[in-house]
Amino acid sequence: MDLTILYRGPLSSCDYDCPYCPFAKRRDTPGQLRADRAALTRFTAWARQQTGDRLSVLFTPWGEGLVRSWYRQALVELSHTPHVRRVAIQTNLSCRTDWLADADPDTVALWCTYHPGQTPYDRFLAKTRDLSERGIRFSVGTVGLPEHLEHARRLRAELPPHVYLWVNAAEGHTYTDAEAAEWTGLDPLFPYSRHPHRSAGLPCRTGESVVSVDGEGTVRRCHFVPAPLGNLYDGTYRTALAPRPCPLARCDCHIGYVHLETLPLYDVFAGGVLERIPAHPARTVTGGS
Repeated sequence: MDLTILYRGPLSSCDYDCPYCPFAKRRDTPGQLRADRAALTRFTAWARQQTGDRLSVLFTPWGEGLVRSWYRQALVELSHTPHVRRVAIQTNLSCRTDWLADADPDTVALWCTYHPGQTPYDRFLAKTRDLSERGIRFSVGTVGLPEHLEHARRLRAELPPHVYLWVNAAEGHTYTDAEAAEWTGLDPLFPYSRHPHRSAGLPCRTGESVVSVDGEGTVRRCHFVPAPLGNLYDGTYRTALAPRPCPLARCDCHIGYVHLETLPLYDVFAGGVLERIPAHPARTVTGGS
């Protein structure tokens, strides 16, 4: 089996207080942190035991995972697991980066979000330079709010051309064509994020070759469809894997619509779907993808 897993455990605490995020400055209790660690340890052990499968794993925590040692350890361990093709995580990059010296740079990857006002720009940029020097695959992005535009322009100017800068359309924000053109000038793929995608009845890879898993091991087709397909740890999910149309009216999150078969994004991000890295980042930067 060739399976992509989006793992989201109970962790929901974050060290940032972004006004557009419901988990800003939220704190987990010690008990909640212990439960999250136990759940991740169980998942990592399961993944390492699946020697007959080919796995790709993206950690999508509600909060910030890399400030927790168990997420760093999970990425290191899975990066050295032969049947794991890629292991990646969404992160605000507030953690240190020296732990990556123990990871396999051919397997590990980071999806980094820059949040202006939450961390000094120079500190964030220095960490991206450290990632580059370590040979770590990573993308960088931001939320497309008007007050973020100049920060994004500065990032695009100072990041190496091979580093893809993505822009997420802000939830609830309507873009004029002129505003969208400014963001598209930085991220030629921004039009895919600008409007939700009609998905009802359309074929999607989720539920067949892509699944979502929570801390209890409950398997769902994606983070946005609550119906369970079975459980990871008792193997009941396997018989439920099959092609199926999307039951939702629309899909407006990149980690969802990237898997729609009606969109060309598997070709655009070939080899970098999990970490949101286009196959030809430099061409994407210049609009040639």
